[in-house]
Amino acid sequence: MTDREVLEDSIARTAPRAGGSRSGRGRWFTGPGSRIPLPLLLPAIVGIAFLVLPMVGLLIRAPWSELFVRLAEPEVGQALRLSLITATLATVVSMIFGIPIAWVLARSTIRGRSILRALVTVPLVLPPVVGGVALFLVLGRRGIIGAWVYEEFGLSLPFTTAAVVIAETFVAMPFLVISVEGALRAADARFEDAAATLGAGGWSTFRRVTLPLVAPGVAAGAVLCWARALGEFGATITFAGNFPGTTQTMPLAVYLALQNDPQAAIVLSLVLLVVSLATLALLRERWLTRA
Repeated sequence: MTDREVLEDSIARTAPRAGGSRSGRGRWFTGPGSRIPLPLLLPAIVGIAFLVLPMVGLLIRAPWSELFVRLAEPEVGQALRLSLITATLATVVSMIFGIPIAWVLARSTIRGRSILRALVTVPLVLPPVVGGVALFLVLGRRGIIGAWVYEEFGLSLPFTTAAVVIAETFVAMPFLVISVEGALRAADARFEDAAATLGAGGWSTFRRVTLPLVAPGVAAGAVLCWARALGEFGATITFAGNFPGTTQTMPLAVYLALQNDPQAAIVLSLVLLVVSLATLALLRERWLTRA
């Protein structure tokens, strides 16, 4: 027998028979092309139900007969329009500053990159309310920077639409940075080296070579950033307040409606659920089809 035949015979002897199962503590559930241990299968089913059932409950309890009437209410339109505008502006700002940050983390050789990465990604784990308080202490009328801005220009940032954009940018930018940094690390640096040997400068190489290479990562990061900004609540209500037409975004409108009109809260929640599902649909080519 050849080495290949010996290897195939060894695999055939050790592989379990199709449709069979192993008894005892290591019992397996055998399906088409998959084997799942029963001790893992049952918790997985419970966990999936725990994650999916709340969304199913939202769909079941939705007032479908008056859905469009609710969506046509002025307050809903104001909150939705403000959310879309501020989330888009926050994404643009995040791209302006986040892409250079990602490049520094992925390509530069400066010292302390690990510390810088930790500082940049702190908003991912920081409670949003704490982020709002921190923004208030820095950019408020008596804040470290806000006091100077108010004295020199007469501008007060808290409780304005600009404050909503700032709060959303603070919590959403790390999603963009992480996505773009990962794309930069996965990109083949030889293309950049070849451009440099042909005489291209650093900015030209980044604009003509690097950026097209990581464009899918930038797009995925921008979508995640936009979705996170759209759903931001804690930092927004702390730093910008909850004023209809000025700072009341969709999550804030849901919170307010839940106290006075639960049916309206369900309708607003459905809108955010649809946006979340649309975000996953946009990202399916990058992540969801890797199984």
